[in-house]
Amino acid sequence: MQRARGVARLATKQRNGQTHLKQLYQDGCAKIRLPNTHSDALEAVLINTAGGLTGGDDLQWSAEIAPAGRAVITTQACERIYRSIGGAAQVRTKLHVGEGAHLDWLPQETILFQSSALQRSIEIDLAPEASVTAVEAILLGRDAMGEEARDARLRDNWRIRRNGRLLHAEATQLSGAPAERNGISLLAGNRALATIVHVAADAERVVGRLERVRNLMADDGSIGASAMGERLVVRVLAQSGLALRRRIVPILYELSGAGTLPRLWHL
Repeated sequence: MQRARGVARLATKQRNGQTHLKQLYQDGCAKIRLPNTHSDALEAVLINTAGGLTGGDDLQWSAEIAPAGRAVITTQACERIYRSIGGAAQVRTKLHVGEGAHLDWLPQETILFQSSALQRSIEIDLAPEASVTAVEAILLGRDAMGEEARDARLRDNWRIRRNGRLLHAEATQLSGAPAERNGISLLAGNRALATIVHVAADAERVVGRLERVRNLMADDGSIGASAMGERLVVRVLAQSGLALRRRIVPILYELSGAGTLPRLWHL
């Protein structure tokens, strides 16, 4: 059967204190667009022209941010993972942030449909004094259709390193087991989840950020935040995609390098 394949990558350069495009490559269904903004940061929008992914599809994104650069990478819309009749859709992301640079990795939510399967990996390499704010959000089914996608499957792996030293590693798996949805220490009946990871240039900058993030958190136990060294991690649960976005948007504003979000994120 015909499968979607896509590879896209970009690299930046600095000129007169602003971040500009240096290289752009795109192949297959993976496209990148660069909207005009009033920011010194380069904004890039990732587009999957296949309109979604299913079992056997393969999508690869990569970006290299120049030293002292500022970049924001988002997606045109939510990525949709459709029913698979064999195997998992593959999405692989590799990001390199140069010395003293900052990257906001802000893709919109990924929607897992009934009987879908997704295997995703994110690798981020940071140079000295580099920082990153990254979010990944998952919606289980479509809110408007009342779907719950209880048999959707996900394998998600993160690796963040600085100069080859591992700073953050995690693996998330959804196998479709009922305990995952109902377990009080797991999804606890929620249908939307998000992870936000912020790595600062040094540990001192994280302490103040953690306090400000906690001031933005709901007191119903749906959000948790912790910090260790130069790393801050936020976990968010919600009953719906809209509720999830309303909870994570203020936190992303606080942690983003530009202090704002792409227009595509505005409700």
